[in-house]
Amino acid sequence: MSTSARSGYHHGDLRAAALAAAMRMLEAGESFSLRAVAREVGVSAPALYRHFTDRDALESALATEGLRDLLADLTADQPTPATAADLGELAVAYVAFALRRPALFRVMFTNACDEGNEQRVEAADQIHQLLQAAMQLVFPAGDPSALADAGWAFAHGMANLYMDGKLAAASNKEVAQHVRSAFAAILAIRDS
Repeated sequence: MSTSARSGYHHGDLRAAALAAAMRMLEAGESFSLRAVAREVGVSAPALYRHFTDRDALESALATEGLRDLLADLTADQPTPATAADLGELAVAYVAFALRRPALFRVMFTNACDEGNEQRVEAADQIHQLLQAAMQLVFPAGDPSALADAGWAFAHGMANLYMDGKLAAASNKEVAQHVRSAFAAILAIRDS
């Protein structure tokens, strides 16, 4: 057990320490459970049950953190995209996040959103709002909600194709270029 995890607990931040430990274990490819996370942070399993009712609740909390991190990546360069090329860059950022953090990405999207976790619902909604606002700016005559769903489906599909090895690339730069090209090809059909 690390000193920082123990000191975090003593400072009353067991939930944050447990999430950090679970995230580390998840992204390292280690199997984790509430008991394993409790051992990692140096507390008894019942202490964690005060913060997470079960493994699903812990995974939902991890998904919430992932959604917040994804939103930060999507808005890092520009809060709201204003051009079709900017929309393509959102897809690039989405795919890059998935490839950089595949285990977390799968936790975020494998199961249905936990409607009982208000923070997770809000984090997912913020991403959808960003996509809707971007689509409305770029395609004012279109249905922003439907376009946001279509853009998300495109980026999510590309991410999964790369994560599952169906598409291959020699570098992150090559992945980004392929995502841009595929997105531009879809828009080109609209203009033809």
